[in-house]
Amino acid sequence: MKRSREQAASELFAALYPRLAGWCRRLVDDDETAHEIASEAFTRLWSRWTSVTEPRGFLYVTAANLVRDHWRRLERERKTVRRVGTEAAVRPHSEPSDPSVRLLVQSLPERLRVPILLHYYADLPVREVSAVTGRKEGTIKADLHAARELLRAHLRRNLDHTR
Repeated sequence: MKRSREQAASELFAALYPRLAGWCRRLVDDDETAHEIASEAFTRLWSRWTSVTEPRGFLYVTAANLVRDHWRRLERERKTVRRVGTEAAVRPHSEPSDPSVRLLVQSLPERLRVPILLHYYADLPVREVSAVTGRKEGTIKADLHAARELLRAHLRRNLDHTR
């Protein structure tokens, strides 16, 4: 029995790790951090192996939470750097007139951000996003629509300011 669980875990890792790490890489823009997040998501899955019914969804939700924590940590670091007045020396040049989609998604409320990350970045169908988050499919669809509208409006405003 233990052998088959280990085999299943090994097969799951081989099948999902590269894609999960790649997804994280697109979100955090750093290979090492992406691999750390993906590895941590798997570690958390292993600790709950017998109680998780949807391992793929669990991995992506866990990774999304870890990515969010990473973004928050980066923002705290940026604020600290600004506070001490050395931001110009260490901050990469920003593009205020052309914000990245990642930053826009990061700015969404969690209720909207998680479905966007899971559906569009992790390629989970609405049905799986619903199962993973414990919310109805109709709610997920409405949240995806609301998130797209917010992103669209923000991008339009940004384009209007650059003309």
